[in-house]
Amino acid sequence: MSASEKAARFISVLPHCGVLGMSVEYADSEKLILKLPYQSQIVGNPENGVVAGGSLTTLMDTACGTAVFIAFSDHEICPTLDLRMDYHTSARPGSDLMGEAWVERISNNVVFTRGRIYQEGSDEIIATCTANFMRIGKHIGGQG
Repeated sequence: MSASEKAARFISVLPHCGVLGMSVEYADSEKLILKLPYQSQIVGNPENGVVAGGSLTTLMDTACGTAVFIAFSDHEICPTLDLRMDYHTSARPGSDLMGEAWVERISNNVVFTRGRIYQEGSDEIIATCTANFMRIGKHIGGQG
């Protein structure tokens, strides 16, 4: 199974991804890009259409978590341990968001990731992210 297929399969079982229309734009062994379409559900201020910070956090938690999932061949379970978002600028209303994530390091207990958000058709960084995921094995509470 390719990284893109594995990533698409992973996000297909996450209810929030379906509700928000997230899709895998690109995935390989080194990085993942998820798309979050601009829509009313992600807007924080209806008067100006600016995207809510929580929508950006959701995108990056999902992107980084999916990057972790595809990094392991044995479908290891790794819940979010810590996530830090740095917001650089507001996203333009009406433009889809792209969340790019990659695994920086895998230790015995933690997977370290980084990511960034930009809008489709632009190189301007909207936000950056550092997220860490706890390795608990193939099964919750299991060895692995």
